[in-house]
Amino acid sequence: MRIEVKDVSKRYGKKTALKHVTFTLEGPKIYGLLGRNGAGKTTFMDILAGHRLATSGEITIDGKKPFDNREILKNICLIKEADNFHENMRIKHIYKSYAYFYPNWDQPLADRLTEMYGLNKNARFKTLSKGMASAVGIIVGLASKAPITIFDEPYIGLDANARKQFYDILVEEYEKEKRMIIFSTHLIDEVSLLFEEILILKEGELILQEDADQLRSKSFSVTGSVDEVEKFIANKQVINKKKLANMMTAYVYGSPDEAAERKLRVEGMPIQDLIIYLTETEKEAN
Repeated sequence: MRIEVKDVSKRYGKKTALKHVTFTLEGPKIYGLLGRNGAGKTTFMDILAGHRLATSGEITIDGKKPFDNREILKNICLIKEADNFHENMRIKHIYKSYAYFYPNWDQPLADRLTEMYGLNKNARFKTLSKGMASAVGIIVGLASKAPITIFDEPYIGLDANARKQFYDILVEEYEKEKRMIIFSTHLIDEVSLLFEEILILKEGELILQEDADQLRSKSFSVTGSVDEVEKFIANKQVINKKKLANMMTAYVYGSPDEAAERKLRVEGMPIQDLIIYLTETEKEAN
């Protein structure tokens, strides 16, 4: 499916959550939608899933607007950090209601994951711990088999082992049946290797959209004498730089060619560090 985001802005009173955002997503692919709190990620996902209207601009999916459009919405499943389900519903009834809405619902997968996470299908949602509530969301998102599946910080309360189980199952199911997965998380180091393409939002604006492998290969740091580092980074895209005495470390987006010739130490930069530097505020940078 093809998602086109055209000059989308969203305002809440005097606060602007999205500012003239434009980009295109085409699946099947696993996208990482990254940025700090308040960057506009959740607002974008809400608009995409038809939960909100943009103030201006539009989002279309295969040329059609999702808001109040049953034919489009049955292809989108959004699992948020919280407030996904009615508290009084039993788990089995949650599954039943989602099976009615999503034509590709996979009940055997839901049953397998329910057992894996040790859930009682007769339990009411309000009785679940945060971790178990997150597990229900993960199960629904995966079992929906929606062509566009969106996870917005889906694993609050899950321990590291339970999160790893989620990542493993997500990859397993994706390989079996490809779909577009949009993943927003702050645990970037845990999941960055899953991403095929990365989008970064900062203060409501899209500041980067890049193939994940290209992003990894082009993001690096160089360390050496101030003079040599300054010569190397001339005319390059410098994300950040730090100086201590006569030494400097620069974080660069581009090609590391020639760094070795200048006797600079080159190191790869984790995606999480890249996000931190790219989304740094002017106050933090100073």
